[in-house]
Amino acid sequence: MPRTPQDVTEAELAVLQQMWDQGAVTVRQLTDELYPDGGSSEYATVQKLLERLGRKNYITRNRDVWPHMFEATVGRDELIGRRLQTTADQLCEGSLQPLLTTLVRSEKLSARDRRSLRGLLDELDKEAKRSRG
Repeated sequence: MPRTPQDVTEAELAVLQQMWDQGAVTVRQLTDELYPDGGSSEYATVQKLLERLGRKNYITRNRDVWPHMFEATVGRDELIGRRLQTTADQLCEGSLQPLLTTLVRSEKLSARDRRSLRGLLDELDKEAKRSRG
């Protein structure tokens, strides 16, 4: 059975979000963004977070440049999917349907969001018909 990918902590997620927004970054750039008034201890914290993310295979480190550049290897959508599936496994016996139904029924879903979801479902239906066809 394949090993379940490790989840990320909130601090690691903050690092990944910076990478998703900015692309490849240095330790200093991350430290300046995450801890604007930080010093050497915050720099060390960011280094430790990068080490942990590297062990989880969520980032890569380019050692061919100085300072080294770090970049996410996991996309935002992939991590969202993993977290949603984990939640479905824990709360819904693995089924995404109850989870998605609850999200869609949320009052926070705007008319634009509902139209977008309808379009996505229509597109998925078309793709399913083509693959059967």
